[in-house]
Amino acid sequence: MTQRVDESYVSSDHEVVTAAITSRRSIRAFLPTPVDLELVNELLRIAGTAPSGSNIQPWQVHVVAGATRDKLAAAMLAAHQAGVPSAREYHYYPKEWRSPYIDRRRATGWGLYGHLGIRKGDHEATSRQLGRNYEFFGAPVALFFVIDRDMEAGSWLDYGMFIQSIMIAARGYGLHTCPQAALANYPDIVREHLGIGNDKLIVCGLSIGYADPDDPVNEFRPQRLPLEAYVTHHID
Repeated sequence: MTQRVDESYVSSDHEVVTAAITSRRSIRAFLPTPVDLELVNELLRIAGTAPSGSNIQPWQVHVVAGATRDKLAAAMLAAHQAGVPSAREYHYYPKEWRSPYIDRRRATGWGLYGHLGIRKGDHEATSRQLGRNYEFFGAPVALFFVIDRDMEAGSWLDYGMFIQSIMIAARGYGLHTCPQAALANYPDIVREHLGIGNDKLIVCGLSIGYADPDDPVNEFRPQRLPLEAYVTHHID
């Protein structure tokens, strides 16, 4: 029997897709250049084609820009500077760290701070850099992702594919992004400014804009694992 091959993509398209995926990185300094909100809507429409179990599409997105963005950023940054502890409503990381994950975490964190000239133990400089999260790293637009509290782990997997689709689609328009779990650290502040009910859980946020090519922070590249470190082949 002859098998049919889907030729909806021409052979050269894989290079475009690969470039979009591999050029995606977490940008921590954006230019103030405005981002057209209709373009943001287009990215969300594209991401809306992401798969989800039984097509339930659990994602709900709040687009934040302009004065609302500035007020929300100021409120979260003030909480951070006042030493208000994180009140994130779920565990993003393991409750107890172990190797090799703690080693990778440290390598990335120390690598980034070392690149910026922030020495270990310099709590003031570390706090200042962490605070940049709440200013969306200067990005003019931020997305906040929420989910109904009664959704289970499968819907969170679906959400990851949706968010990844936004980030990849953004590269096609010359935009960069930074996914930020830190933007869920102060859920009550986010709810107050965006009118989100307690029946929703703040998943994370995403800063989006044009990367500042002159800021040293954007030069940092965390190390990626080689294929053999995470792939096992089962071949008879």
